[in-house]
Amino acid sequence: MAEAQQAVLEVRGLKVEFPGRRGVATALSDVSLSIRPGEILGVVGESGAGKSMTGLAIQGLLERPGHIAEGEIWLADRRIDNLGDRDMEKIRGREIGAIFQDPLTSLNPLFTVGAQLTETIRQHLGMGRAEARARAISLLKDVGIPSPEERFGQYPHQFSGGMRQRVVIALALAASPKLIIADEPTTALDVSIQAQITSLLRRLCKEKGTAVMLVTHDMGVIAETADRVAVLYAGRLIEIGPVDQVLRAPKHPYTRGLMASIPALGARVERLNQIDGSMPRLDAIPPGCAFNPRCKEAGPRCMRERPGLLPAGAGASACWLNAGGTA
Repeated sequence: MAEAQQAVLEVRGLKVEFPGRRGVATALSDVSLSIRPGEILGVVGESGAGKSMTGLAIQGLLERPGHIAEGEIWLADRRIDNLGDRDMEKIRGREIGAIFQDPLTSLNPLFTVGAQLTETIRQHLGMGRAEARARAISLLKDVGIPSPEERFGQYPHQFSGGMRQRVVIALALAASPKLIIADEPTTALDVSIQAQITSLLRRLCKEKGTAVMLVTHDMGVIAETADRVAVLYAGRLIEIGPVDQVLRAPKHPYTRGLMASIPALGARVERLNQIDGSMPRLDAIPPGCAFNPRCKEAGPRCMRERPGLLPAGAGASACWLNAGGTA
């Protein structure tokens, strides 16, 4: 995948399988994407589409018997999908930071936030206590926590939800990673705090040149934060492109349905648009395009052949309608 700058993250043809009693469930199939330095890639889709699974695969955190069956994952110029557990432990935190949905699961309630930050800094950067403390206080200041010297000695329960998430962002940035994977980082927060956190993520990303993979189901967060958007459906990447195109002029019927289901601000409607049907089980994905049972534009070819990503505007879409003919 050619980029003007070398991609921080490049995922090539990723396939993740979960063997089970009923057969093999394919959680991800032929997922390819890249993120450049300082870029935020939003990853969206319904629950179960494979958003979080992609992030877990990149971090080497797939629960067994789940495994990467095909494809490659590159972090800068190093392939990481074939590394052992011990090597991946060194990469997590140091080169790949993580921000999760619930900050309480990321923070140990028995230790002060300062102790958790300094431990992470010392582990990954090898700093002394005084130097690590100074960096921790600087990070708390960077993420907008007032009186960082005082807050350094406080416990997670003494912080509000939004402030706890800021601490988690500081933890993710502690070792100056190349890549941050943010999995639904604003879901547990109210709207005003969401806006602050997304603004903070965007500012830190641009200032530090960190690449961010932002996993969310919230199109508002994507519109405010992301540079490009990747849309997943049933474990397949079905559209990827600049945020303006994907949100305002989507090329795939599923993405169009997704955007049409969001009510316009100030518009009075009796009934919200919806996409009929539901996403198929991962062990029962239909032949051809996985979206064909729900697609009003599906034709005979959609039932037989699965489309790969085809050029569509400034991005790409896995739809035969983008091949210049009919489905």
